Amino acid sequence: MTLLHAASRRELLLASGVLFAWAHLPKLARAEGRDPRLLVIVLRGALDGLAAVAPVGDPDWIKLRGDNALALDGRTPALPLDAFFALNPAMPNLHRLYRAGQATIVHAAATPYRDRSHFDGQDVLESGVGKVGAADTGWLNRALNALAPEGRVNPGSRKALAVGPVTPLVVRGPAPVMSWVPQRLPPASGDTTTRLLDLYSHTDPELARALESRIRLAAMARDGNMEAMKERGDGQLTTPVIERVRSYFADAAGTAAKYLARPDGPRVGALAFNGWDTHINEGIASGLLANLFGALDGAFHAIETGAGDAWPDTVVAVVTEFGRTARINGTLGTDHGTGTVALLIGGALKGGRVVADWPGLKASDLYENRDLKPTTDLRAVLKGLLKDHLRVDDRALAEAVFPGSEAVRPMDGLV
Repeated sequence: MTLLHAASRRELLLASGVLFAWAHLPKLARAEGRDPRLLVIVLRGALDGLAAVAPVGDPDWIKLRGDNALALDGRTPALPLDAFFALNPAMPNLHRLYRAGQATIVHAAATPYRDRSHFDGQDVLESGVGKVGAADTGWLNRALNALAPEGRVNPGSRKALAVGPVTPLVVRGPAPVMSWVPQRLPPASGDTTTRLLDLYSHTDPELARALESRIRLAAMARDGNMEAMKERGDGQLTTPVIERVRSYFADAAGTAAKYLARPDGPRVGALAFNGWDTHINEGIASGLLANLFGALDGAFHAIETGAGDAWPDTVVAVVTEFGRTARINGTLGTDHGTGTVALLIGGALKGGRVVADWPGLKASDLYENRDLKPTTDLRAVLKGLLKDHLRVDDRALAEAVFPGSEAVRPMDGLV
């Protein structure tokens, strides 16, 4: 194992949207007459899975979250999925795809990571290794490296494509990367700047002082200009910021799909969005989180539209580093948790179902009496997609892609 390399100042200070893709495909998939595409979307900040997909059939659900619990008969009714689960009402596109058999939801899922640090959780999620800081390459890069070179769609190009200013760990590895940066970039969240300030106070005091000064100036500008496109102190977003986030999500995701759809283009990619660290005034049905769900739902529509004729061969996996607390905190938000959801969309899926070994929501059922207990290893979901969609073999999945995961069997029947 090699030690994880320290991210550069530029990487940490830049915004977070990124796509990469390779013009590689497994030889077997081509022999089968398929042309599969796989896009991975990482939601940075830890997604509240219970706010995304509510267990409305669990008798303890309303007792757990009270007025903040999504319900089929609520003020803003949840969208029914099956007899037990319902979808956040801000995601009608995802609901439509689900009903068309082109979306699958995996609930109560998590990586092997059991602490609650964003940086460490993202490291485990993107490296695919159960130990923090154990690898300086990403699982998706290693999966592509395991494919037969004669299976490339475009033998004349070995380049990867990155959309966005930052290359995440999941894409790092032997495959070369070229990048494209969207004109629209989302503003850094308050949580992001706080974590960067804490990081550099220990490693680079001079940069920390400069960053702190910039944060104070931004705060003064916000207080003196009510029209400024800044986050409000109560955790909500101004309308211009909401529209900017929606535009960025759709632009980056739609561009990714268009590149993957090209006959001579890449076939595998990854895209990351910040903003999911909802400690204050989460706004499940109307507010901050509902707006983020709406932006993500718009990205799903942009992917479907951008994919065009390639949509039947496409799978999109939406994952996050960990979930959030099952209970709402004193500021109407949620704190760092464990179990969450993975959202899968695409024309290649055998969708229209929620996959869950439901752990329950009684206090005794919660992980450490605070979090949704994970019952599905996220690596099983990702292994299932890589095996059945891209035809990565079992040995490579267990030894190279997700080292030490021999006991985690790929989830069958996703595609």
